[in-house]
This record gives sequence, C-alpha cells and structure tokens, in this order.
Amino acid sequence: MNLAVRVLYHLLLPFVCLCAAPFWLLKMARRGGFDRRLWQRLGIFSTPAELEPCGVVYVHAVSVGEVMMALRLVRDWLDHYPGQTFVIAATTSTGFQLADQKAPEGVRVIYSPVDHAFVLRRTFRRFEPALVVLIDSELWPGLLDFADRKGIPVALVNARLSPRSARRYGRLRALAAPMLAQLKLVCVQVDEDIEVWSRLGVPPGVLEVTGSLKYDLDGDGALRSARRAEFEKMLAGFGSGRPVILAASTHSGEELLIAEAVRTIPGALAVVLPRHAERREAVRADLERAGFEVVLRSRFDPPGDLGKAVFVVDSTGEQRDWIAHADVVVVGKSFLARGGQNPVEAIAAGVPVVCGPHMENFEPLITELRERGGVESVFRASLEEGLRAVLDSAHNRRIRSNSARAVLERHRGANVRVIERLRMLLSGERV
Repeated sequence: MNLAVRVLYHLLLPFVCLCAAPFWLLKMARRGGFDRRLWQRLGIFSTPAELEPCGVVYVHAVSVGEVMMALRLVRDWLDHYPGQTFVIAATTSTGFQLADQKAPEGVRVIYSPVDHAFVLRRTFRRFEPALVVLIDSELWPGLLDFADRKGIPVALVNARLSPRSARRYGRLRALAAPMLAQLKLVCVQVDEDIEVWSRLGVPPGVLEVTGSLKYDLDGDGALRSARRAEFEKMLAGFGSGRPVILAASTHSGEELLIAEAVRTIPGALAVVLPRHAERREAVRADLERAGFEVVLRSRFDPPGDLGKAVFVVDSTGEQRDWIAHADVVVVGKSFLARGGQNPVEAIAAGVPVVCGPHMENFEPLITELRERGGVESVFRASLEEGLRAVLDSAHNRRIRSNSARAVLERHRGANVRVIERLRMLLSGERV
C-alpha cells in the first residue's frame, strides 16, 4: 500500500469507528451479541496470552455465510491433516455466535479486530499467525498491509466479486491494485473469474481456479440438510400432509409477498425464515395486518386457525435443516431487493427452487441454473403461478432438482483443492 494512503487510512479509521460505534452496538444488542468479548475488537482478551494457540492459520470470516464456509474449511483440514491450529475471526455478532457454537474443539473463535495497525499488532502478537485466509470478497486494507509488512502470506479463497463491486474496484484501480498485489493466493470459483481479478491488479501467478466452497457437494456434510423430530412436531401443529413452501432468508416486504402467494394455493403452508431474526416483530406486524395468524418458532404455540396460519422461524443457523422439511424453497432478497440469497443448500437437499429476477450475487451460477431449468425464475407478479407450476408435478420437480445438482458438479471437491493450495502456501512451496 502506498505510504501516504496507509497513513491517511490509519488516521481516519478511528474517527470513522467512533462515529459508527453507536449503530454497530445497537445492531449487536438487537442480535444478542452484546457481551464482554466485544473488547476483542480492540485486541483486548481475558484469556492469558500463554494459553492461546500460536502459529495459527487465521481465518477471517465476516458474517454467517462466510463463517459457515470457514467452519467447513477448518473441519475438512483437520480431518485430513490433524494438528494444525486455527483462529476463526468473525465480524458480526451472528457470525461470531455461530462460530462459537459450531467450531471444532481446539479452534479459537474471536471477534475480528478493528482494521488498524495498533489493534492488529496486539492480536497478531497473541496468535502469531503463519497464514491469513480471507473468505469470499472481504479485503481489509489494514490487515493486508500489516500482514505484508510482517511477512505473513495472505490468501483469498472462494474469491467473489459482484458486477457492481468489480466496477467499483475498477474505478479505484489505482488504489485497489497495490492492495490486491499483496495477496499471495487467490482461489477463484470458475474460469471466468480469472480475467476479472487479473484486470483489477491480482498477479496472474497467484490465481487458481478451485471451484466454490459454497457449492461443493463433497466434504463434511455442510450442505446436507437433515430432518429433525423437533421440526416435524412443530409442522404437525399446522395440520398433516400440507405442502411446505419455505421462504428462505427473506428481506423486508418479501414475507408478506410470499405468504399472500402461498395462501392462494389450497392446503399449502408458508414457512418464513427472515434473513435477520431480530426483525421478528416487524415481520409479525406486516403479516397480521394482512389477516394472517403468525406463529413464531421462538415462542411456539399451535395456531387456532390453520387456514390463516404462517410459521415464522425467527432463529439463526437452522435454515439448512428446515429446508429438509420443505417441498419448495423460495429464495429471499430476489424480489424486493437486489442480489439474492444462496439457493445451493436447497439444491443440495434435492428441493426445487423458485427465485425472483434479482440474483446478481450468484452469477454466473444463476444464469446456468436458469438456462438448464434448474430453478423456476419468476417476476413478483407471477410468483403464485411459478409456485403452482412446481407443486403440480412431482416429475417436473425431480427433473428440475436433478438439473440443478448437475450444475453444481463442477464445484465438487473445491474444499480439498483449496486446502491443498493453502498448505502449499503455508509450507513455503510454490502454489
């Protein structure tokens, strides 16, 4: 990083953090993440330094999606090569809670430190990372620069840039290129990504096509849904034999949109999983104003009127197993917001997928799925028609699910390929 840019960044960052801190703390309090471990963001830990793991692979993951990939990567690494020590650094409170609950024994979970040299120095002195792994598209200038000056290799895995982000980096190429040049390994998902990252300044010699960690059908079962007796019992409270239409990772307004489409389908039950569980009261209010009886998973009580009931699953980290109970999954953030949410868990479970037009964050995967009939892609006005088309034919559902799984095949084994390249980088070998 250019010296002037580095100095300016580290001078401005504390003021930005101070201004933003009240909003961050409020969001964490709403999501149940407000506790004394937040001091870790400033490099302050309650555990004595001599009890911490050293020489770690330091995996930086921002929120729930990135943490799930990090957990899978770490589990598979330990399954194949036991003995390596890890730190998973999560940014959001929901990501931290998931990592804290699910991390393998011996894996240290912390809140990611503020991206300032002073704080990073305290954290890195404690854990002495031998390798830093960034998940997805989270590039932190301070972390990259500090690691580079300390001689710690940094890898970006499951590298992804939306078209919008690529344009933004392109406009700022003079600033972005020196930062990207500090990466020692970039594992991209498909061949088409090579040109994008090269154009932005990543040296060609560090780019590797490994497939997507999100879409890998092998590994420790991270994509595999499992039916739960507890969930079966709750769904039975809405009446037996009803087709379950699961609205997954919905954003504001989509819960009502999907619920209204579902109630036009005889016997169908709408099960809604908001992207952020703390929105439960806003979701409940929207649905009740439209005449629905809302049942919350957190305070479950069987509905009085089965015909008007909507089940709102206000929890974190359960979506994969709720998918196992669904007949159709509707992808959130694809109708009333842009970008879309991940359809792959449903595809891996063999559940047909309906999505809206806005799935930009999953290109080129979503285009291939649409072209091969792997998803039912509809506009807002035709959601009801799309749901009926999927539900009306078991044969078509099987064809659609099989087509979607075939699209994922080129990502099979991505986790192992990434681990092998990371181990080569860790050992000092050429990748």
